[in-house]
Parts: sequence; C-alpha cells; structure tokens
Amino acid sequence: METLKKNREFKQVYNFGKSLASPYLVLYWYNNKQKKNRYGFSISKKIGKAVIRNKLKRRLKEIICQKEDKIKIGYDIIIIARKPVNKLDFQKLKKDLIKLYKKAGIWCH
Repeated sequence: METLKKNREFKQVYNFGKSLASPYLVLYWYNNKQKKNRYGFSISKKIGKAVIRNKLKRRLKEIICQKEDKIKIGYDIIIIARKPVNKLDFQKLKKDLIKLYKKAGIWCH
C-alpha cells in the first residue's frame, strides 16, 4: 500500500477531489490517473493519545489491505477520523468505511 506523504499531495486531494462523511469517518478521493491507489490518513489529537491514533491507523490499513481487490484503481484516498470513532470495534469500523466507498462509487461489486 502506497501512502500520501507530502502536504501538496494532501492539498491536491482536498482542493480537487470529492468527499463524503459518516458520523465516524470522512472520505476524500481524487482520480490520480495512475495504475495504483495511494492512501492518506488524518487523525487528530482530539481522537486520543498517540497509542490510540496509531491503533486506529493500523486498523484502517488492515481493512484496506483486506479489501484492496474490491476498491477501484487509480485514486488518491484520504480517510479522516472523527471523534466518536473511538467507540467502534473493528467490524463496525470496517462496515462504515465500506459504506463510504460504496457511496463514493469507488467500490467494485
């Protein structure tokens, strides 16, 4: 899995991409015209201390790795966590993220 690292990469997705939100996550996506997906994660300190934020990132990365064959290719995707995400277990987090992918139209059936 390739990640977005530079500020300008994030800004490009924020400025030119589309977004959808659920009570727990916000999903931004932008067609990168490449043959791969790149992912970025934005998890505020409001979510919790570093241990909690890193755990959430690991969970999101694991969901993406499990379902990578179902996600359409050629997008820069940013996932932003919202405050109530702490209350979700792994399965509910997975269900919420997949729901956003389907709504965005970047989920293969």
